[in-house]
Amino acid sequence: MATNPTRSSGQPGKMKKDESLLGKLGGTLGRKKKPKQVSDLQEEGKNAINAPLLHAGDELLPEDTLLEENAERTILDPNSRDDPNFKDLQRVLIDWINSELEEERIIVKVLEEDLYDGQVLQKLFEKLSGYKLNVAEVTQSEIGQKQKLQTVLEAVHGLLRPLEWNTEWSVDAIHSKNLVSIVYLLLALAIYYTAPIRIPEHVSVQVIVVKKKEGILQTSHVTKQLTTSSTEMMMGRSERDAFDTLLDHAPDKLNVVKTSLITFVNKHLNKLNLEVTELESQFADGVYLVLLMGLLENYFVPLYNFYLTPESFEQKVHNVAFAFELMQDGGLQKPKARPEDVVNLNLKSTLRVLYNLFTNYKNSD
Repeated sequence: MATNPTRSSGQPGKMKKDESLLGKLGGTLGRKKKPKQVSDLQEEGKNAINAPLLHAGDELLPEDTLLEENAERTILDPNSRDDPNFKDLQRVLIDWINSELEEERIIVKVLEEDLYDGQVLQKLFEKLSGYKLNVAEVTQSEIGQKQKLQTVLEAVHGLLRPLEWNTEWSVDAIHSKNLVSIVYLLLALAIYYTAPIRIPEHVSVQVIVVKKKEGILQTSHVTKQLTTSSTEMMMGRSERDAFDTLLDHAPDKLNVVKTSLITFVNKHLNKLNLEVTELESQFADGVYLVLLMGLLENYFVPLYNFYLTPESFEQKVHNVAFAFELMQDGGLQKPKARPEDVVNLNLKSTLRVLYNLFTNYKNSD
């Protein structure tokens, strides 16, 4: 392998004559090389070809260069790794994770070292969502770790898909300890679940994109915007409306609203000998919501279209999302609430959905 001139024992930026590529090549012309020496020489020649494509300070690890044709790898620029704003962002996320998982006796110190195998991410998602994922508790093998990561990421994607969120992560990226991908994922969860933290604004990093084309490594620098302003990050996540005002400033009137909505839904659900007493909990699995829509629109909903006894988080989300589709088919506007919020027992979200039905069907028999 070629010796990096900046790491020689002499003065920085200089090479000893016998350590230079020219010196090594010149010394081999007069004698026969052994197979291993030939292989080393070929490797050094390839590195000499690739070297001009790398910028000063781009330190690539061996695994960063082991790429298939047209494959690419993203590496965090060393200068960005030491950026105070980026370090502050990591600290905020680490403190948040440790606070959420305090009861689990989990302590995260270094994001990429502690989160790459999926164990902490699994516990964090379960704590935030309130639902247990169907994965093995402890997985030592690489295959098992990636399977766990796949399950966690699929659950996260299920939450973010309706928001058309750009997913800047993957199983391979997280398992290979790509810090930028891990931070993107944590930010998505923190913003989605309105984490009680102050996320540093306008944090960006430089990454080195290494790509192999025609057998040659090519590198380029790309800026990744991790955070924007607080307003932009939360925009669309929590629109304030009458129910926010009601819960914040007139909680005494909340029971009046809930009673009116319960009376309305039971007027129709009683036809199926069903009764609701708790709005947020009894609509959380989507079953009553689907049946209610069928009753309001006077049609039978085929049982194969939804889960009558949903067990998993995903099945409940499916039911609520299907009920939302029925509402739109009936001419109603798309609910502002998300299916996941209803499943997660978010009272305001459930009230928004039911109040929309109330205003449109309050005079129906």
